[in-house]
Amino acid sequence: MTTDISFAELADRYVAAWNETDAAARRAAIARLWVPEGEHYVRTLQVKGYEALEQRVTGSHEKNVRDGGFRFVAAGDAQFLHGAVMFHWHMVPAAGGPIAALGLEFLLLAEDGRIAVDYQFILPTPTA
Repeated sequence: MTTDISFAELADRYVAAWNETDAAARRAAIARLWVPEGEHYVRTLQVKGYEALEQRVTGSHEKNVRDGGFRFVAAGDAQFLHGAVMFHWHMVPAAGGPIAALGLEFLLLAEDGRIAVDYQFILPTPTA
């Protein structure tokens, strides 16, 4: 992963995992994105490893996508710096409409380009 395009693609694959409706496909996406002992931090929540990552992503999916009618999209601003990738994402109504939530991902990558540590920051939601 040495080009801006690959980091944009990583951001797109990342948000796609949170939107994925099929549990087996979501599990496979997690394995492609994170190393086996990958870590994810958001607010006071900390998870480590595929099982915990799957529970985290599935819980968010059920709350926000399945039940909430939203979808996650990468903002198109992925940047790479010395083994880390940063990008913003938006949670938007699937049927269209204003941004309902905004976040920033800061990912530390392993040697193979998968996520070793994922810091998720929930940012203030823009007002209309």
